[in-house]
Amino acid sequence: MRILVTNDDGIHAPGLDACARIAAALSDDVWVVAPETDQSGVAHSLSLNDPLRLRQVGERRYAVKGTPTDCVIMAVRHLLIDNPPDLVLSGVNRGQNIAEDVSYSGTVAAAIEGTILGIPSIALSQSFGPATRDNPTYATAEAHGPKVVRTLLDEGIPAGILVNVNFPDRLPDQVAGIAVTAQGRRDQKLMRIEPRKDGRGNDYFWIAFERRTSPTSPGSDVRALEEGRISVTPLRVEQTDEPLMTRLAQVFEGVK
Repeated sequence: MRILVTNDDGIHAPGLDACARIAAALSDDVWVVAPETDQSGVAHSLSLNDPLRLRQVGERRYAVKGTPTDCVIMAVRHLLIDNPPDLVLSGVNRGQNIAEDVSYSGTVAAAIEGTILGIPSIALSQSFGPATRDNPTYATAEAHGPKVVRTLLDEGIPAGILVNVNFPDRLPDQVAGIAVTAQGRRDQKLMRIEPRKDGRGNDYFWIAFERRTSPTSPGSDVRALEEGRISVTPLRVEQTDEPLMTRLAQVFEGVK
């Protein structure tokens, strides 16, 4: 089995090495193609107006000056075009990708691109808290990642579906189990704009988040991490809402 490993934190991120080790537990044919620099929050973006620069940094290890989506396309349509990967593993991201994070995440986007290209794809993220922010426990992802990925592959990932896996902010032996979850929601009041001033007195701003907690929904990815469980969430690439589509078809039927 040929595995492509990528991420959005960049080619030098510790989580990328953790992901490569997870892949190595499953196969001896592992290729790493990751962004040259941190691409967190770029979502499913493509570099359409800038050239892609490809740099080999080791054996079967490459850096791309581009987004995570660019990296997957570069690997599948150029580097490995004669023998494409059988699996894409994206991560291990520094921080969880749950709830609305899924829309922003370059980690999840790389898995989306792999799915679009017809390759089973899994996004892997390691949660952290205030005490572990500077040193997330990738050991948890490494300890549990191979069995989670192997179980998903044994079951089979249908076409058009990717799987989003999040590991809790706990040591490996403190994980409370595995939960198959739905994508949750957070209280969007937690998001705010933080104004600051630079050294010349000019305004600049950061997107910031409050640290207070809000109620979580049972069965959600947010609740699973809160309870110390590994969250496994299947996501569709196709986003059509069929009930509303049916309703709107009836509404617009008589509109001339």
